[in-house]
Amino acid sequence: MIKNYENGIQGSLIEWTDVTWNPWHGCHKISDGCKFCYMYRDKMKYGQNAKLVVKSKTKFKYPYKIIQPLRVFTCSWSDFFIEDADQWRGEAWEIIRNTPHLTYQILTKRPERIMECLPDDWGDGYDNVWLGITVENNATRHRMDTLSRVPAKIRFISFEPLLEQLELADYHSLLTNHFHWAILGGESGNDNGKYRYRPCRVEWLEYLIDVCLMSKVAVFVKQLGTQLHNELNLRDRHGKNIDEFPDSLKVREFPN
Repeated sequence: MIKNYENGIQGSLIEWTDVTWNPWHGCHKISDGCKFCYMYRDKMKYGQNAKLVVKSKTKFKYPYKIIQPLRVFTCSWSDFFIEDADQWRGEAWEIIRNTPHLTYQILTKRPERIMECLPDDWGDGYDNVWLGITVENNATRHRMDTLSRVPAKIRFISFEPLLEQLELADYHSLLTNHFHWAILGGESGNDNGKYRYRPCRVEWLEYLIDVCLMSKVAVFVKQLGTQLHNELNLRDRHGKNIDEFPDSLKVREFPN
């Protein structure tokens, strides 16, 4: 159920955030996790070009309307650090700076661009900004190394869509010393057509929970995905209802 807030602010269906803000939208696929991107699927339904990155005409200053101290998932329909948005990012940082009551959750697949795109007064990070990266498979583990070198008050990892068993034996120290939060989830999609889904296994998720527990990283299991929805006969087609999770996966924490 979507929760609505004051000033006509509509809540998000994404469990780990309160609202979304897209100062621009449109993106370019750069890794395996992008294959069945929901933004591309939705843009196709609306007859729009998903590859065209455009500044929002009506939502760019949306955070100024938000009164309550909410979590704001930033660029759910793009990437905050995409090159195409370089001309607008300074304005976006100004909005973030001017709304300290909001917590901005910025998730990127382009961590190598973060340092050159930070504002001059970033210092050791804004108190109201969490920086995160997507790690969907072993080929993208290097993003953890890259983000670990970026100053930030909160760093997080989205292991979604989780596409294979990750091997993180060599990453315990990195996680313990540099990361605070992990989001876990299987891929959701359709059984037929262009936007489908790939498998996710319970044991892959359990392994990540164990690794995060050892590394003292908070864990949020967002969804099990369509494959496990089918295998476990779940009612929710995305596998998002925590009441239907196996007990080992019933974990939804936020960083301190």
